[in-house]
Amino acid sequence: MTGLSDVVSLVRSRFDNVSDSLGNLTLQQWIRLIAIAGAYMLLRPYIIKLGGRYQMKQHEADEKASLAEAVAIANGEKPALSANDLRGGGQKSTAVPAGLGSDLDDSGDDDSGVPGAGATSTATGTDWGKNARKRQRKMLRQLLEAHEQQLADAQADEEDKDIEEFLED
Repeated sequence: MTGLSDVVSLVRSRFDNVSDSLGNLTLQQWIRLIAIAGAYMLLRPYIIKLGGRYQMKQHEADEKASLAEAVAIANGEKPALSANDLRGGGQKSTAVPAGLGSDLDDSGDDDSGVPGAGATSTATGTDWGKNARKRQRKMLRQLLEAHEQQLADAQADEEDKDIEEFLED
């Protein structure tokens, strides 16, 4: 109940402050306040429309660029290379947790237990974290398999206990 009374007293004090501030305004300050509020109300719709037009132009430019790239790919032509593509950073890869079991990115790994033992490439340029991502994926896979094994063992123990209930000595 004290929290409610604190909120009420806070609102009352804020209201008193606002009413005192408005009561002590001079004519020049009233005119300035009305001019600022009026300018805001008059200009806001135009600023919003201007922002909407700019955003629409950006969307159209992005759509044209993606359409041109799609047409070039469909025609068998390669799209123009950007500087990032030339450096090897143009490929986008996303790591999906559900794909922990897939070995699509693990082309250099073997199961010798040593991370990167089968990989002959060094970490340079934009793929500096590739080996670390492979090690992390492999570790997560092992942890997931161990957890699943523990669950399977626990379930088997439960089933054994249920069966032992019905057995007689």
